[in-house]
Amino acid sequence: MAKLVALTALGLALALLGERFVALRNRLNASREVEPVDLPNCHLIRGVESGSEDIDILPNGLAFLSVGLKVPGIQCFAPEKPGGILLLDLNKDKPRALELRVSRGFDLMSFNPHGISTFIDKDGTVYLFVANHPEFKSTVEIFKFEEEENSLLHLKTLRHELLPSVNDVVAVGPEHFYATNSHYFSDVFLKYLEVYLNLRWTNVIYYSPEGVRVVAEGFDSANGIVMSPDEKYIYVADSLAHEIHVMEKHANWSLTQVKVLHLDTVVDNLSIDRSTGDLWVGCHPNCLKLFIYDPSNPPASEVLRIQNILSEAPTVSTVYANNGSVLQGSTVASVYGGKLLIGTLFHRALQCQL
Repeated sequence: MAKLVALTALGLALALLGERFVALRNRLNASREVEPVDLPNCHLIRGVESGSEDIDILPNGLAFLSVGLKVPGIQCFAPEKPGGILLLDLNKDKPRALELRVSRGFDLMSFNPHGISTFIDKDGTVYLFVANHPEFKSTVEIFKFEEEENSLLHLKTLRHELLPSVNDVVAVGPEHFYATNSHYFSDVFLKYLEVYLNLRWTNVIYYSPEGVRVVAEGFDSANGIVMSPDEKYIYVADSLAHEIHVMEKHANWSLTQVKVLHLDTVVDNLSIDRSTGDLWVGCHPNCLKLFIYDPSNPPASEVLRIQNILSEAPTVSTVYANNGSVLQGSTVASVYGGKLLIGTLFHRALQCQL
């Protein structure tokens, strides 16, 4: 009888693992290939050689790019070089991305920037928030942008037990932000295990000096996050669920889900067009290729534009798609003045004319 029970338990465990494996392949879109969608006047941005995971553009056309992100198990073309923040002036024709100097006292050698967000105070001060992974841990760094010196003054490093695996941030004050945790655990092995088992334990955190709390949870893999131009809604990308969640923001900073938009791709970072409210999404058509990198069959890139997301029938259009021959592993798309910037996890960055 004991042997029968043991064999039954083993069989059930193997069946569960098999079911989770098939489900994981579907969540990764492991069989999908993209049809190319080209744009005119595209060129690779000079100065970006090892990824540009996130991009945030100021109203004056200055764009911040987080570069050099290192993730265990993911391809990296410059493993010995620390990450950094680049600045790109979109008011110039074919500008070169220049690395911003960071004030003394900040540990540049362990800088591993992920998602970024800017906040402009009433006096015009620009704050840059950066999700950082020094030694693969999680912090949020707050910098002050000093435009005349092309530099960043480091103000504060924030750590908290509710920020175990920060992916992206959206700043809502000088020390206030929402953040996504793309994993529940901080340990690398447990991160992969939770993804395999699809535990759906990832969440959105609200951080302020007065307190830190969970404001939304139950995501497969909470990723990009951005705020609507009227500041009434927060949009959250759930990557492996292929979804974008629309959350209403309340006066006490809590969030209530309004709707979920289902897509056919692995969504990464979100950007907002402040003039139209359109949502721009960097996507991975086939996420498995990120984890099993083959230079002869690289991960593709895809950019979606979502119009009228609050309506009953939002318009979703593919603006750009490439099989990896030009751009590998797109993570973000941002627009300014008819120009589209597309960033990647570990590859280059592309600028196109819309």
